[in-house]
Amino acid sequence: MITRTTVDSWLRPVSPPPSEPPLDARERRALWFEVTIVLLVTFGLNGIYSMLSLLESALQPGGLSEQAVALNPSRSTQSYIDLARQLLGVVKLAAWGALGLYLLWRSNLGPTRIGLGRMRRRDAVLPGVGLAALIGLPGLAFYLAAVALDMNLTVMASTIDDHWWRLPVLVLWAIANSAAEEILVVAYLISRLRRLGWSENSSLLASALLRGSYHLYQGLGGGLGNVLMGLIFGRYWQRTGKLWPLVIAHALIDTVAFVGYALLRGHLSWLP
Repeated sequence: MITRTTVDSWLRPVSPPPSEPPLDARERRALWFEVTIVLLVTFGLNGIYSMLSLLESALQPGGLSEQAVALNPSRSTQSYIDLARQLLGVVKLAAWGALGLYLLWRSNLGPTRIGLGRMRRRDAVLPGVGLAALIGLPGLAFYLAAVALDMNLTVMASTIDDHWWRLPVLVLWAIANSAAEEILVVAYLISRLRRLGWSENSSLLASALLRGSYHLYQGLGGGLGNVLMGLIFGRYWQRTGKLWPLVIAHALIDTVAFVGYALLRGHLSWLP
């Protein structure tokens, strides 16, 4: 039975005790500069571009649902140039995740302390699969409802041509997306905001809003759905300190969406 104490601990968690002395004014400014720069070169800038994309879509004639957006488009008509550009995109995301890990490590928050230590089936894989089911199935229903209500563009998970390398590259995109987002948007941002004295709920909300912002190119439904995902993922990490389940869940959701769409497109009449 879920007790009131358990519910309260999830809704109003207490920040973990600081392991370092409080920041002085100079250190606070330096940390704010770091967070700002990291966001401006990664997902924060993506959020601004995404907002502009949504505004542009809203100004087009017709409804949002009449427009389409591809999550993984072809990047060249030449197969091997397309492959090279796809892999460069994957490398860019991997570098973003590595940047977050490096900065956390420099501040004594190594991979083990943020929940990326040794991966265990019971503590990482099984919770990851459970989170993927919790988010993925309702997320699909939420997307279909958002399109029906004209709050979302029609999302095409992949429009990469049918090259021999298409499916493995889509899996790499899924892994890179999940690693970069969960490291930067959850572990890095929430840890940094904690260090700056933010409460657990305030840092969680900031993380979730950031996640929603860079998905707004899909429409209001995509933005709101990812805010909800961010609230669940961020709170899970705050309560458990385990990041592997989030990375695994996100990778599974994206892999099923990307690969499933690529394989079924053209075979199911309702897929755009």
